[in-house]
Order: sequence, then C-alpha cells, then structure tokens
Amino acid sequence: MTQDQFEAMIVRLDHQAKERPKSYQRKVLLLSLLGNAYIALVLSLVGAVLVALTLISARSINALVVKGIFLLVFFLWVVLRALWVKVEPPAGTEIHPGQAPELFVLIDGLRKQLGAPRFHHVLIDDDFNAGVVQSPRLGIFGWPRNYLQIGLPLMKSLSVEQLKAVLAHEFGHLARGHGSVSNWIYRQRLRWARLFAMLETTESFGRFMFQPFLKWFVPYFNAYSFPLARVNEYQADATSARLTSRQTAAAALTSVNVIGSYLAERYWPQIHKLADEQARPAFAPYFDMGAGLASGLDEASALTWQAQAMSRKTTSTDTHPALQDRLAALGANPVWDPPTVGQAADQLLGAALPGLTENFDQRWQARILPSWEARHEEVKRHRELFASLNSRVADGETLTVLEATDRALLTEMIQNDPEGCLAQLRQLNVQAPNDAGVCMHLGRRLLSSNDSSGFDMVKRAMQLSENTIADGCVLLRDYCFKNDRPEEAKNWHQHLLDRVALEQGVDKEKNTLRIDDNFEGHALESDALSALQAQLKLMPGLHRVFFVRKRLKTASDKTFFVLAFGVTGFWQRHNKQRALTALQSIQVASAIPGGTLIVNVDKQNKGFVRKFKSIPG
Repeated sequence: MTQDQFEAMIVRLDHQAKERPKSYQRKVLLLSLLGNAYIALVLSLVGAVLVALTLISARSINALVVKGIFLLVFFLWVVLRALWVKVEPPAGTEIHPGQAPELFVLIDGLRKQLGAPRFHHVLIDDDFNAGVVQSPRLGIFGWPRNYLQIGLPLMKSLSVEQLKAVLAHEFGHLARGHGSVSNWIYRQRLRWARLFAMLETTESFGRFMFQPFLKWFVPYFNAYSFPLARVNEYQADATSARLTSRQTAAAALTSVNVIGSYLAERYWPQIHKLADEQARPAFAPYFDMGAGLASGLDEASALTWQAQAMSRKTTSTDTHPALQDRLAALGANPVWDPPTVGQAADQLLGAALPGLTENFDQRWQARILPSWEARHEEVKRHRELFASLNSRVADGETLTVLEATDRALLTEMIQNDPEGCLAQLRQLNVQAPNDAGVCMHLGRRLLSSNDSSGFDMVKRAMQLSENTIADGCVLLRDYCFKNDRPEEAKNWHQHLLDRVALEQGVDKEKNTLRIDDNFEGHALESDALSALQAQLKLMPGLHRVFFVRKRLKTASDKTFFVLAFGVTGFWQRHNKQRALTALQSIQVASAIPGGTLIVNVDKQNKGFVRKFKSIPG
C-alpha cells in the first residue's frame, strides 16, 4: 500500500466512522478477528495433519508416516517459535509502594475508578512522557505483563493534578466499560504492528507462513483502524477530564506541548553548548530541571510555544490529534499554569526522589561523557581552524571555495554571527555559482529565515549533486508545510521517501554479492592499476585476486568495484585466520578505490572464481 493509497483510505474511512460509527466499529472488529482467525487456522491445519498421521501410525507403524510425524512436530515447533515474539520490557527504574506511597495511592485510585488492570511494574525513566506498555509473556498469544512508565522530567514539569490528568488519559486506553471495544482494537493495532516488525527482522523458518499475509493485513488493518485510534485518543482525553476537570486536562495538554518545546529547544541545547567551554560535564541536569523551569521559562516564551502548538494541524497521518483539536473536543481553551517551586508532581516520589534524581544525573553524565569530550575537542579544532583561516585572509591570501565555505560556517558557529555567515555565503555563491555545497548552505539559511529565494537555491544544489537530494527534500518539505503549501510538501515528502528507498537499495547492493550480479571489467587507468598491483604483490598469503566492476540494478547508471581474493590453493585446507589477515592487509591498501567491496572467494564463495575468470579485463 502506497502512502497516497493509505491517506486516501483514511479519508474515506474517517467519513464512514463519523457517519455510521457503530457499523464502522463492527467492521474493524471483524477485520481484527480475521487476523486472529488466520493464525488459528494455520495452527489448526498443522495440528490436524499431525493428529491424522498419529492415528495412522497407531494402526500400522510405517517408517514414512513416523518420519512425517517428526517433520510436522518440528514444523509446528518452528511455527510456534516464529509467533513467540519476545518483547523486551521497557527500561526504567522500578519503584514500589513503600518508596513512594503517595504516588501509588494516586495510581490505585485511578485504576479502580476506571476498572483498569493492575500494573505489575511501575517504572520511573528519564523521558518527558508517560505511558502504559503491555509486554505479552506468550508472544502473540497474549497474557500481558503491564508496565506503567512515568518520566521524571514530566513529574518535575507538571502539578500533581496535571500529572493525574496525564495518567488518567493513559489508563483510559486500558479501561473496561465505555470505549472497551475501541480500547481493545487500539491494543490490537499496536500488537499486529509489533508482530510484523519482529517477523521482518527474524530469520525463523516458520515465518513464511505468516509474513505474506501480515504484509497485506498489517498496513490494511492500520489504515482501517486509524480513525478509531484517533477516536480512542479523544476518548482517553474525555476520561482525563472526567477524573480531574476540563480545566486541569487542558492545562496538562498545554503544559506538555509548551514544556516539551522548552526542553528540546532551550534547556538541553544550553546544557550541551557548555561542552564548548568545559572539558567534562560537571552539573546535574535532572536535579536542576525544576529550578530551570521556574527561572528559564518566561511567560513570553511560553505563550510563543503555546501559539506554535495551537497553530499545528492534525494531518491524515496523525493518530494523536493536534493540540487545538484535542482542546476543542474538550470544549476548553489552552491553559498555561506551571507549578510553583516545590509544588511539582515529583513530590509524589517522596523519599525516593533524591536517589532517583541522583541516579539519573550520574547515568546521564556517564552516557554523555564520550560525545561531550568529542564535541569539546571538535570545537577546539574549529576555533584553531577559524583563527588560521582569518589570519590567511588578513594576510591577503585567497582561500579555496571549500576553505571559504568553512570560514563562513565557522563565523556562525564560533563567532555566533549568522548575518556574517550569510553575507560570506552570498559572496561565495557569486564567485562559485555551481558549487553544490555553497548552494545548499546558503539555501538552508535563507529558508530558515523564510526567504523564498532559498527554495530555488536548494533545488539548484540538488541538481548539482545527488548527495544533497535527501537533505534538500527535507528542507523544501518543511518550508512548504510552514508556509501552508500542503500539496507541495506532500510531493517533496514522497520525493524524500523515493530517494531514501533508492539509497537504501544502493547501499544493500554495495554490501552484498550474488552470483547473478552484473559484473564487467574494471577499466582502471593503467597508472592506478599498476599502483594497485604493486601493493597487492607485497601482501603475503594472497593466492589469487580479481578486481571487477559491479553494475547496480537499483541504479543502472552507477557502478562500484569489487575486489575478490583467495588465500587457498587447491591442495590446501581453508584457513580462516589466514583469510582474515589478508582481508585486514587489503583494507588498508591506499591504492584501492573508495567504496570497493572486498570479499574472500575461498570455500562457500568459490562459485565467484569461475564467474570472474570469464570477465574480460
């Protein structure tokens, strides 16, 4: 199913769901039962044949029948193993009622009010989110273990009542009673998607019986249940408002959008920027988060982020409606009501709060240290390069286009002068109008300031170099979305999907070798070939070497090189260590063209020897 077909189907089904909700819900329910029936049918057929063969063997022992029974038992075991999808439990630090009694009183109160199942584990993690995860013990056959995840940043950002509204929304997805059928279908939707994803990545033999069906069923079921999934979000919001208040639910929704933007666009970037000056992270971001919200999130910024959130529209691919639609369904306006210092929901953690916060801070420091030190060293090198380039310009030296581009970008990065960077890029574009890098950097900055001239500049870069196509599609898509040009945005998004698919296909072909691939002579220049031969002759242990071009099927205009080597003569036994040593020696050979695939053609790859010998040159 293509993206266009998916979206067209959602629009049609959305109309059905609004016009005849009960009928539509029954159709989705029947479709879900079809998926379960297919699984049951396959297992029943295998089981029936197994029983029949067992009965036959009971009457007269036949070697062929016994062999068939063993094969079917093995096959049934393989099928069950394919369906026994293991879902790893979510990450987080588990807490118990004795550690945070007030939090568990809140959780148990909501659960009982809604008739939701009990939670086997309550986890606190470092995410700005909350959610309910069901991890089935028996794979597709269910028997879920229920996890409640609550992010510490979320608890530090909301009041107790606002957190209650968020949890009530999440519990609403599991609740019995009103909306129970749509809740069940909502969970089925997640279950089928998860099963299909797991079978896509597994190599189990039994998956062939399910993968073709699921390849059709899962996208179709996702599209068919899509409007119901969106309705389920509205129902969960209504549950949140009923268990708290309409005002509190609106405040929670508003705060999640505003504070999420603050953390992503200001709080964490400001912390990461400290790596420019400090060699090591020497502070506690989770401990400081509450105070940071109180001092760093001013009302003017909050209202700006609130306006941005309210301006977003729900698209045909959003199961979670946009803020304006969720508030409209509640009959409420946006409410910005952050908790005062000491009144945030993290107080519900009681005595567990200091230890949890310290643990998250220590883990963050350990996790961020390698990238922090790398950034510090990178900024140090950039400053040295910037100083060197400026010194050369001051001495009247003419920089290359690449060096001048680096100087322009460093003007923005090191000197924090975006206008100076833009002026240099404009001048460079006049001097080198056909340089793809200059066009892309200039176009990106023009579009970020909503200058329409950047649109053609990015398109020009994409024409000059295919390496810029994917990034260019993203920039043009986002610009069109921002400027209310949805059809153009949709087209650019489709171009992006096509380009990514092409690049993935090319990468896959470059990293695999098949006997039916299209090979031809390498056609290297004589000097390059001589240099390669000279290096290979110095490597001990090489018995044979073939060097060819492979023409790609996904992109017929592209070729890349394959270097195939052997270390085993017909009188020798294959030695893995000798092959590995030769491979490592070849990998560092400077004369090998970039992007060459190196493969050993001993043992199971011997078929390539005959293939390569037949290629002229």
